[in-house]
Amino acid sequence: MPAPEIVKRLVDTFSNNINFYKSEKYNEAQMRKEFLDPFFRELGWDMDNVSGFAPQYRDVIHEASIKIGGSTKAPDYAFSIHGQYKFFLEAKKPSVNVRDDSEPAYQLRRYGWSAKLPVSILTDFEEFAIYDCRKRPKRNEKASTSRISYFKFDEYVNRWDEIYSIFSKDAILKGSFDKYTIDSKRHKGTETVDKAFLQEIEGWRSSLAKNLALRNAELDARDLNFAVQKTIDRIVFLRICEDRGTEDYKRLASLLNKREVYHNLVELFKEADDRYNSGLFHFSSEKGRGARDSLTPGLIVDDRVLKDIISNLYYPDSPYEFSVLPADILGQVYEQFLGKTIRLTASHQAKIEEKPEVRKSGGVYYTPSYIVDYIVEKTLGNILNGTNPDIENPISVLSAAKIKVLDPACGSGSFLIVAYQYLIDWHLKQYTTDIETGELQKGKLKRHSSGKSPKIYQTPTGEWRLTVDERKRILLNNIYGVDLDSQAVEVTKLSLLLKVLEGETQQQLQRDFIAARERILPDLGHNIQCGNSLIGPNIYFSEESQILDDEIEYRLNVFDWESSFPEVSKAGGFDCIIGNPPYVDLKGFPEQELSYIFKNYSCANNRINLFATFMEKSFSLIKNESGYFSMIVPTSILSQASYAELREKIINEATLLDIARLPNESFGSAAGEVKVDTVIVTWNTPRKPSVSVNLIAYRGYERITSITKDAAHVSGKLSVDYLSQSPDFVWPISTTDEQHLVLKKIESEGVQLDTLVEFCLGFTPYDKYKGHTKKQIEEKVFHADYKKDSTFKKLLKGNDVRRYHVAWNGETWISYGDWLGAPREQRFFTEKRILVKQIIDWGSLRIWSTLTSDELYNSQNAFNLLSKSDISLEYILGILNSKLLNFYHQKRFLDEFKMRFQKILIRDCKRFPIHVVDLEKSDEKERHGKMVVLVKRMLDLVKRASTEGNPSKAKLLESQIASTDKMIDKLVYQLYGLSEAEIQIVEQSNATDD
Repeated sequence: MPAPEIVKRLVDTFSNNINFYKSEKYNEAQMRKEFLDPFFRELGWDMDNVSGFAPQYRDVIHEASIKIGGSTKAPDYAFSIHGQYKFFLEAKKPSVNVRDDSEPAYQLRRYGWSAKLPVSILTDFEEFAIYDCRKRPKRNEKASTSRISYFKFDEYVNRWDEIYSIFSKDAILKGSFDKYTIDSKRHKGTETVDKAFLQEIEGWRSSLAKNLALRNAELDARDLNFAVQKTIDRIVFLRICEDRGTEDYKRLASLLNKREVYHNLVELFKEADDRYNSGLFHFSSEKGRGARDSLTPGLIVDDRVLKDIISNLYYPDSPYEFSVLPADILGQVYEQFLGKTIRLTASHQAKIEEKPEVRKSGGVYYTPSYIVDYIVEKTLGNILNGTNPDIENPISVLSAAKIKVLDPACGSGSFLIVAYQYLIDWHLKQYTTDIETGELQKGKLKRHSSGKSPKIYQTPTGEWRLTVDERKRILLNNIYGVDLDSQAVEVTKLSLLLKVLEGETQQQLQRDFIAARERILPDLGHNIQCGNSLIGPNIYFSEESQILDDEIEYRLNVFDWESSFPEVSKAGGFDCIIGNPPYVDLKGFPEQELSYIFKNYSCANNRINLFATFMEKSFSLIKNESGYFSMIVPTSILSQASYAELREKIINEATLLDIARLPNESFGSAAGEVKVDTVIVTWNTPRKPSVSVNLIAYRGYERITSITKDAAHVSGKLSVDYLSQSPDFVWPISTTDEQHLVLKKIESEGVQLDTLVEFCLGFTPYDKYKGHTKKQIEEKVFHADYKKDSTFKKLLKGNDVRRYHVAWNGETWISYGDWLGAPREQRFFTEKRILVKQIIDWGSLRIWSTLTSDELYNSQNAFNLLSKSDISLEYILGILNSKLLNFYHQKRFLDEFKMRFQKILIRDCKRFPIHVVDLEKSDEKERHGKMVVLVKRMLDLVKRASTEGNPSKAKLLESQIASTDKMIDKLVYQLYGLSEAEIQIVEQSNATDD
């Protein structure tokens, strides 16, 4: 597109007066107003907030140039969409050499990297430089390092189309900016700020732990973990406050020139206690507050350890700009950090190791911000914005004060931070704008900014903000969290306290401090508590209580919801329950916990995961008349038999509102480490007459940054009646209404397969619970690659079982007998039988089954079917391998969006509806006979094709196989009485999966 006339005039003006603009007389502020602001207006940005958006939703945030340590406090411009930063722009006066001066480039890259932005701009209008901000900036790097593009003002007109296609507001909304930033060529050598800062604080933990263990012999492991965590949290808090302007800059750094650094650091912490009242700094006994920290002030820490930590936190050596470090990035860092713990050896040396629960769950992962935003919107947003007809509409500020939001497994606090920010934004809107027009309302502004307890104030730049006192009130009224990990609880508190102070200045805090006559921050000891959300005090009245020693009690960390949050119990429960509960298999849990869970949770069984227990627990915590629940959990909740009772409970006791099936590995940067497919389930109470559930589902391979219907592969409605009638209350989210009708017809035309055949899952070779040693299991002592003696039998591998074919690999043998973990009756491996492979074909999701009479043994990679009726196995095999039954299996039992390890489960296979022919009737007997002939032909053709070496003969066999396959499918359609329209529905579904 051609450059606008305004841009042409800007270029001409600069060119005609370049000597003046490059002189020392012309400053940065003038250049921004006269050149940059009009330039970016032509790119579609509302530079002066003419639209009147609330501060957090402005297109462009202008930061005052407050100089700190040689750098500005924040970038000159932050360009954002819907409150999310997209790129920064750092402006310089034209006399600065943008191309060659390394200092401005380093400054910009620190901002962009710390905010985890992909690219940002450095310009003085004369020069325009685009930098990749994904690579960690280093102090002495050249200005050209990580520079993607550079051009001068006289190129703006000719390159306008390029500039517009990347940095215009329209380009960002249409996705071309994101496409530009993910160019693979620009990813070389990248190191994200979260990974770098994680490495940084892990180094602090290691050095502090080792030194504290060395100098303080009386510390046990729990005290050591506490001391290290508290010290790190306090340093991080104060350092972030410095960069945000709420603490004197370099206050921590001033300790570097002193002796006894730790002693002076403790004094600094005590001053912070006087100032903030936060539980983070709680050293003195006070009425109404929890136990004080009497441990850390008396510890000994060597100066060199603390000097190493503090010295690397400041410009110019530090790459971190804490003023722009997003709260979710800090949360990501701490989520990973909390995955490890400090252990003391017998010689009192500190060792860092992964926590057992982290090993069980397969790693630590952080919930991406777009998922958190969606969950908060679906719960808290529904209440505040009046979308629930059972709640006052629109809700008043007075009613909003009664809302209680809970994350029962809060971790580093990511969900609570977003919920808190949502409440802040909502309250600010109530106090400042006309709700219908969104425009500032003078009457509201005056009313809420005056009096003894003002709710809002106006900054020197004209921005309206909530007072710290109002932020504190909202936090204490509305936000609650519980976590089993005491360190996680402290991190949640830290993150929320930083959110209270976000955007404040030291001067404003001092005014608030004087006006309120109380310390600045709240103590969150009541709202955010440490405990086991799932185990209550009733465990003391059970049989398990007899074996609870101090160590077990400490680990269990029993939590009494009623006494811990009496105000919530009195109000009838929590209004919103949100989060990402732990995904940990119950198998291997300590006996006391397992016994308690099985007795106290009706949906619990040996096969479930801990996330399901959190979901069930929520029913007893949520308000019965108007509560909202939304969590991200594994997709196994959709169809796995272990969760049938939980699905039934949700359908019968709540109103299921939304199911959002996310792409596979949606945990972003953790995708390579944590392989888990997830779904967001949202419901509210009580159960109401509901026709349908909102559904969104994405293809497994997609990568998304928001959850919307527009980008989803499937979006629409699911019938609640359909879900309630589904076998085991399975939620087959990819099944349409018309497909559902076909499924019901198929079921009406058949009997369950287990009435016709005898089922047997393959044997289990090893089982530690049956006495097999670790060595026996690791060495596979019953396996061999040749026949060692008469006990050894031919063993099938998974790939040996194909569709209409089985061929032993010729290599694997198993010593078969009672010594195995779980042997089966040998007739299942010697008699005529159907073999069904458990792992189904990944590409087409088709069932692979075959027929054999050979003596072949199989483990649980397949299951075996012996006849117990007059219906021949060939007839059953033809139906099993047909398109119709594959359609039934996929739509009834599979999560079709899952990309890995799809299985045909034996319990599902038993329920397959098989059309039974009446062999007394000639026409049905004829169909039965025809099926037997076709299947025998198919078995023969596939066997011949498997060994055919002549390409032309192989091609002929392939053609014959395809033709026979179609004949079998046609016959099956006839058996089940499907119409042409119904056949088309089945065929279209199979075509999509092939």
